[in-house]
Amino acid sequence: MLKTKDNYIVDEAGKKIVLRGFNLGGWLMMEGYILFAPNIAERIFKDKFRQAQGASALEEFETSFRDNFIQESDFKNIASLGFNCVRLPFNHKLIEKEPFSYSQEGLSYLQKAVAWAKKYGIWVILDLHAAPGSQNTDWHSDSTGESGLWNSPSNIERTIKLWSFLAEVFKDEEAVAGYDLLNEPIVSAGALNRFYAELVQEIRKTDKNHILFLEPVNWAQDLDTLKKPKYENLAFSIHFYQPLEFCFNTEPTPVYPFGDYLYKKGMQDNIKHLKDCFKISQGLKVPILVGEFGVNDRLNQHGEKDYIRDLVKLFAGLDFSWTYWTYKAVKNTAFPDGFYHYVEDPAWVNRQGPIRGWDNYSSLWQAHKDEIIDFWKTASYGIDSQLLASLREQKL
Repeated sequence: MLKTKDNYIVDEAGKKIVLRGFNLGGWLMMEGYILFAPNIAERIFKDKFRQAQGASALEEFETSFRDNFIQESDFKNIASLGFNCVRLPFNHKLIEKEPFSYSQEGLSYLQKAVAWAKKYGIWVILDLHAAPGSQNTDWHSDSTGESGLWNSPSNIERTIKLWSFLAEVFKDEEAVAGYDLLNEPIVSAGALNRFYAELVQEIRKTDKNHILFLEPVNWAQDLDTLKKPKYENLAFSIHFYQPLEFCFNTEPTPVYPFGDYLYKKGMQDNIKHLKDCFKISQGLKVPILVGEFGVNDRLNQHGEKDYIRDLVKLFAGLDFSWTYWTYKAVKNTAFPDGFYHYVEDPAWVNRQGPIRGWDNYSSLWQAHKDEIIDFWKTASYGIDSQLLASLREQKL
């Protein structure tokens, strides 16, 4: 069972452990761009699918996707490449079918992931990516533009009860590194600190074993806004996609290491920010996980792999654990790519549009389901060997 000691993560023998691995993005919390589609809330996509194909077809689709997009072989592969951790984003709806009512079928996917991790000697961080009502306004919290968690006492209670339920299930699982309690919250710092204080207190009634990872406000960036709750065995989790234009490829960008003055100065400021996070970690004696970082790959024409290599070196010097976003994705021109890329263009990708990615699934499912299922499997994707070299620059 992993623990925290000062600003480090350690095993039961007191040996320092640095977690390094991947997010299994898009699996148990579906995201449009990962499947080459517009970024809309998962629930909107599924509502459209249900309207087109019916409830039973949607159930078949959900089961098929969850059984194939990530499999046991992926955990084996991650371990064989020398990495020791996966961060597992999930939607509360995977578990909570009705308020305060939990699905054993949905829970089984988390349990299988933990069992696979245990089998291959790696750890899992369970990450609540979409809370009841949504904790931010973006698609990746299953939001349609509102963050309804914060203005609803019922949604806050549901989130706390959900974690209490999961803590009871996983409290003795040594393959669980810990719980990432809330992905990228957008709310006032005061409200978030009060929420964490209540949530941590409730979890600790059941589970005193696991590390609790707390993300700060402003898309998990403003670490100086977090207060350390009174309980021990806590870690902070930050996200780093800076410069955003470079990492997300949202506009023409210079070549790393940024000879352009504004980008160069911005990168210097970003490095200072990471070093300031390290100072906070030392002062509060709380370790740091960089829960998300990554870059859109433009065939390495802008120095993307050098950027990742240097960032990983910096993390190593600061004793930060990290999980890269993300493990696999259909090759896209925006947002961070996968460690594994899918580059082909069948009808269920349809790069030329106007209907792209998962928006085609409802019309193609009945005629092409076997082919679509094969497309989801990692065997259909190609590894980014240059990215692997950059991530493994430091000894794993």
